[in-house]
Amino acid sequence: MTAEPLHHAEDDPAEILRVLPERWHEQFLSEYHSALDAAHEVWRFQQLRELLRVWRLHAAAVSNPDFAHAEQAVRENRRDEFVSMEDAFPGWADRR
Repeated sequence: MTAEPLHHAEDDPAEILRVLPERWHEQFLSEYHSALDAAHEVWRFQQLRELLRVWRLHAAAVSNPDFAHAEQAVRENRRDEFVSMEDAFPGWADRR
């Protein structure tokens, strides 16, 4: 029997920091340290794993050069520049 890893290599905090633009480092580290402290309680370990997964996805998004433009388009409601969840995934609204 082989052991399964506790997390994906991409969920490594050092890897997240490497990909994450520097302006996000302080927030990530603050949330990571809080979750790490809380993970001493066994029942809260899953929260640490979830935080790392969310930050890994966030790092991938915000490190994309097109992200800032897309984010601004959403804020300005320029619908012609993005696809709605309903258009991308028909029936999306019914799943909530």
